[in-house]
Amino acid sequence: MPAARESLLDAAFTALARRPWSAVRMVDVAASAGVSRQTLYNEFGSKDGLARALVRRAADGYLAGVERALAGSAEPRERLTAVAEWTSSAARENALIRAMLTGCWSERLPAPPLTAVPSASAVPAQRRADGPLPTPRDFVRIVRDRAVTALAGPAATPVDTAELTHPCELVVRLALSCVAAPPGEGGVAELVRAVVPQRAA
Repeated sequence: MPAARESLLDAAFTALARRPWSAVRMVDVAASAGVSRQTLYNEFGSKDGLARALVRRAADGYLAGVERALAGSAEPRERLTAVAEWTSSAARENALIRAMLTGCWSERLPAPPLTAVPSASAVPAQRRADGPLPTPRDFVRIVRDRAVTALAGPAATPVDTAELTHPCELVVRLALSCVAAPPGEGGVAELVRAVVPQRAA
């Protein structure tokens, strides 16, 4: 992603942490990023385009974290535990990720339509942002399928992957429940270990 675009997204995200999206001004985002307002409009087209790009970046960052969690251990249940812990911490630290995973968009956040919007942008990253954005149901499916693929390995049979689907989806849904109602002592890891036996993963 070009440096100017990334700087603008950083500036918009910082502004969003300080004030509601309705009060975030494009001129202030441009000034904070050290670029002209025209550069901002060239990249995103409009404030709605900027909102879509912010949401797309948050979604991509969350899913990249899922991939890191799945690559981090040789033991399958520990990999699922890492996915659940990442989901919980990412949602706690980033209001956009929390909103995307739960579908609960507060009035402080941009809430772009999740369906694709017409895009005339010459910027490939913006054309992607203008495409469909993931719903909570999409995230369950995407994370479940990535976990199944990672745990089954390249030589997996359809039976192997079918047996992993249920525990993987169970962990994703458990993680989302922890986003909505954070667990007490022992945290997410203890819950995952309680509901996914060693032999199931």
